[in-house]
Amino acid sequence: MIKRLLSFLDASPVNFLAVKNLTEELQQHGYRRIDTTETLGTVKAGDKFFVTKNDSSIYAFQIGRKPLAETGFHMICAHCDSPTFRIKPHAEIDCEGGIVKLNTEVYGGPIMSTWFDRPLTLAGRVIVKSKDVMTPTTLLLHVKRPLLQISNLAIHFNRQVNDGVKLSRQKDVLPILGIINDELEKGNLLMNIILEELNKQQTVAREDILDFDLYLADATPACTFGAHNELISSGRLDDLSMCFAGLEALLASQPTDTTQVLAIFDNEETGSQTKQGAGSPFLSYMLKRIALAQGGTEEAYYQAVERAFMISADNAHAWHPNYSEKYDPTNHPMLGGGPVIKFNAAQKYASDAYSASVFAGLCKKAGVPCQRFVNHSDVAGGSTLGNILASSIPLRGVDMGNAILAMHSCRETGSTADHEFCVKVFTQFYQE
Repeated sequence: MIKRLLSFLDASPVNFLAVKNLTEELQQHGYRRIDTTETLGTVKAGDKFFVTKNDSSIYAFQIGRKPLAETGFHMICAHCDSPTFRIKPHAEIDCEGGIVKLNTEVYGGPIMSTWFDRPLTLAGRVIVKSKDVMTPTTLLLHVKRPLLQISNLAIHFNRQVNDGVKLSRQKDVLPILGIINDELEKGNLLMNIILEELNKQQTVAREDILDFDLYLADATPACTFGAHNELISSGRLDDLSMCFAGLEALLASQPTDTTQVLAIFDNEETGSQTKQGAGSPFLSYMLKRIALAQGGTEEAYYQAVERAFMISADNAHAWHPNYSEKYDPTNHPMLGGGPVIKFNAAQKYASDAYSASVFAGLCKKAGVPCQRFVNHSDVAGGSTLGNILASSIPLRGVDMGNAILAMHSCRETGSTADHEFCVKVFTQFYQE
């Protein structure tokens, strides 16, 4: 199971590739892709299908034996984006000695210093011309070798570096792409690399490339470490580990009376207010279409929402042995201690006593330990997609996740046992 997770993490450096890999797994297990521009048709018990939005979010459904109105649906939600750096248009900056660096902008809230002095690569999507100007073609790109690096300034020029240094997002975190060897490469180094990679898939001419969404990613493979290989080191554990746990549970689940839903959103790290984010009405539209396709009415959809339950799966903060003062004295989850229910009095999380009791009961039934997280009252916490989704679809639900260290670092740390626990409780949830 852990090897599958590591392989998924390595193959999913950005949201677009994560969705591609989820798509392939679903199709291999009998899920069919639905074109959202076409009529859904009749939906019957046992049907398995999925839809995507923007190539960067995906929603899978296994239809229950009973109509949505009678049983509602059981939904696991997660997000496939992670903090990183986006490549700007006209990105190449020529420097002395032929060195070329790339102009970037920050995506989400990364711990920027963790991206320094490590091999990085590029991944994302490239848009190319097609016969129809309104529907250009999307090609995915993943350079599977170390390609760039953001280099630190030597300590001799920055004696205060170990005392904490404020980093400029425009100046300090621009990656080096390489050194020009030929005058013809000037201004073309990035495009040459893009063309080289795309032409491994199909023939693409330079003039056919219209635009791209490209991001930096860690080029070092995910791995386990620790005295017993009990820990995981990887970029994007937040939140791809939850995406993959949800997928594993869905694929392992047999049809029940209740419809099973896996919703993987994009743009959680920037607020979710996009057409492919949790703030979009897209998922509610799909659920309503399913209710109608079962022969129900709009009323059936509203009944289904009232009977539904959502697990918002986004990783939690593990207790850090070097910074115990940052944690709540009685609610700090440990690595390897099981899934974590997250609470917040300001309603940044969807959990309340009722939904937490449901999830804790699922853990007990699955034979899985369960933990709780609340922020230290003097430390501001983050938020997630659970309450954003619940503001548009008024679902009962819980916010939870596995405990990890160094959240939003270029490489985060999790527990192998927690991943296995999480798949077990997710599978139990789908089978209820």
